[in-house]
Amino acid sequence: MEKQEQVSTGANELLYQSGFGNSFSSEAIQGALPQGQNNPLVCPFGLYAEQISGTAFTAPRKLNQRSWLYRIKPSVTHEPFKPRTPTHKKLVSEFNQSTSSATPTQLRWKPEEIPDSPTDFIDGLYTICGAGSSFLRHGFAVHMYSANKSMENCAFCNADGDFLIVPEKGRLSITTECGKLHVCPGEIVVLPQGFRFSIDLPDGPSRGYVAEVFGTHFQLPDLGPIGANGLAATRDFLVPTAWFEDEVHPGYIIVQKFGGELFTAKQNFSPFNVVAWHGNYVPYKYDLHKFCPFNTVLMDHGDPSVNTVFMCPLISVLTAPTDKPGVALLDFVIFPPRWLVAEHTFRPPYYHRNCMSEFMGLIYGKYEAKADGFLPGGASLHSCMTPHGPDTNTFETTVGRGTDEAPSKITETMAFMFESSLIPRVCPWALESPCMDHNYYQCWMGLKSHFSHEGSDCCNKEIRSKRS
Repeated sequence: MEKQEQVSTGANELLYQSGFGNSFSSEAIQGALPQGQNNPLVCPFGLYAEQISGTAFTAPRKLNQRSWLYRIKPSVTHEPFKPRTPTHKKLVSEFNQSTSSATPTQLRWKPEEIPDSPTDFIDGLYTICGAGSSFLRHGFAVHMYSANKSMENCAFCNADGDFLIVPEKGRLSITTECGKLHVCPGEIVVLPQGFRFSIDLPDGPSRGYVAEVFGTHFQLPDLGPIGANGLAATRDFLVPTAWFEDEVHPGYIIVQKFGGELFTAKQNFSPFNVVAWHGNYVPYKYDLHKFCPFNTVLMDHGDPSVNTVFMCPLISVLTAPTDKPGVALLDFVIFPPRWLVAEHTFRPPYYHRNCMSEFMGLIYGKYEAKADGFLPGGASLHSCMTPHGPDTNTFETTVGRGTDEAPSKITETMAFMFESSLIPRVCPWALESPCMDHNYYQCWMGLKSHFSHEGSDCCNKEIRSKRS
């Protein structure tokens, strides 16, 4: 596709390009992009050409992802990597019996406190659960982060997979090799595998959620019978424009996550020295408030897949697919403000057991199926075939309204879900966390039987009499 028109975000004073999966191009200095070829003998302004590939060279054209970066010095110009000290003991990318535990119990966590000691995004990142292996290029991890300090004189690079970051508290100012992104709570950002980035905290303390996928990338869900429009519109995804630093930075550190472990390498320049770039493998952000949800208009509550942002149609925003049609390695699903209109229907999400596993978080407000206990910054995990659904208060309140309830609108809320076909294992520090809500199960214990069979004996006697 052609280069997209740049759009301004107003108060953020940044320019972005819009679109999803496009072939973008951007230059911070006019004429810095080579014309007619990717790798000329001498690039404009004496820049180095460097390709970053997110897929195999021979991947089908429609799936192939790569970008060309034209930089002042190539990224290879650094000292050898060494294991980072002190080690980060709460990151996992290989989920097995030695690193994590299996449990079918419904789990819920209260919000993590912001740390007292200086903590940046890297040190504030910790794994909750996941499945598979980054070494085998198949699986996912769910992390959370809690930080109070900007990254200084260092950049992070995730060689294991793509990061989907969902801030819940505090803005993120993210510098990438393609340019800058400002990300507020209520927005998400995807940082693809291999890109170097640094995160500043303009509001001070920040907290949020991170989904990581191994061996694949997020894409938009097919819309199926919805048609050509709805859910997340491609034009609402924003990609940075070129921005670069040309300064000496003695002792600059590249922190690389590789197999769940952290390694460091020193160099004397900023990795954000890309003057121009073009391609379709890029960081991007999306404002969840622009999502166009679909819902019931007559009866019965729709399946949550209607809210997928990435992959699954319905509520899904984004998806990271598997080889099986309709089955996702990870779906990103949101529960935004929306109207509830249904006749003779229990409108909150129904009780269910699911072959998929569901990790939920809350960005702000209240979640419609949990009247109490599920707080912004908190999380819950309902694994494969573990029953879950509305708590007692939600059920009793909903049924008590009767069948004549008028259409109602859910407002001032934004919940989300990472949903996977894989069964997650849970990290020990998550199970032992002081934020673990050990009384979570109590929210269902008040559900009582409403079963009534008055008159059934007479009816059964009449049936037996006729049969005899």
